[in-house]
Amino acid sequence: MIPIAFHPIFKHPLPEGHRFPMLKYELLPQQLLHEGTAISTDFFEPELCDLEYVFAVHTKEYVNDLIRLKLDAKAVRKIGFPLSAELVERELRIAQGTITGAQKAFETKVAFNIAGGTHHAFSDRGEAFCMLNDQAIASQYLLDKKLAKKILIIDLDVHQGNGTAEIFQNNAKVFTFSTHGKSNYPFKKEISDLDIAFDDNTTDDEFLSTIQKVIPKLIEEQKPDFIFYLAGVDILATDKLGKLGCTLNGCKKRDAIVFENCYKYQIPVQVSMGGGYSPEIKTIIEAHSNTYRVAKSIF
Repeated sequence: MIPIAFHPIFKHPLPEGHRFPMLKYELLPQQLLHEGTAISTDFFEPELCDLEYVFAVHTKEYVNDLIRLKLDAKAVRKIGFPLSAELVERELRIAQGTITGAQKAFETKVAFNIAGGTHHAFSDRGEAFCMLNDQAIASQYLLDKKLAKKILIIDLDVHQGNGTAEIFQNNAKVFTFSTHGKSNYPFKKEISDLDIAFDDNTTDDEFLSTIQKVIPKLIEEQKPDFIFYLAGVDILATDKLGKLGCTLNGCKKRDAIVFENCYKYQIPVQVSMGGGYSPEIKTIIEAHSNTYRVAKSIF
């Protein structure tokens, strides 16, 4: 069994440009069930995240303003979504999905969140469609509950995990590792514990050879007892918001490198889906499905 946090499709009306990317949250579970990669009992629908856990990484002022829909117009523009109670509720469920998935991963070795990967959420603000940083919240939860002593966050999305880097900049118990496009958003990068910025059109060979060298070394040096993996598929050459040149097969091999090392070192891993904005929805679904397929083949 591989637990998968599932969130019903977001129903609140969104601007036209945001509706297409949201389709993957509905179509991905359908695809996994259709092909037999997952069965219905693998899926769980999370409750709302307790604000105690949110406040552990986000400021009370920001969270309270978010929940009360009191953010000023500039802050809402940075987030990019029209603010609504439904959107905030969904964000709280996503955060809880990552916490619950992390809890389950201690038994199953791997767990997924169909959504999540909201790595542009800072301690005191949201950015780029990210309001609450799900993997940061779950990381701090594991530390506070003494379920883990050292955490490694592996962020292989095409965008730097700037919010995650800021949240844990002074926390030696969480090591933040981000690969991303050098010229991609965010244009002002934060400082992760390790950042690797790739040039435009970086191909599979360079991307894969780099992480193949780095990830085992990080695990051996940092000795994490839990890993969070942000598996964005916006590294694809077809992605509208990415500038790298990876293929579907290269993206799949990337996932295999991460999971093979988690398995080798017997470290539980929670996976959040992250970005994916190729023009054809079938490309996005295939790339995300590959992540689940690879995990099932390894664990």
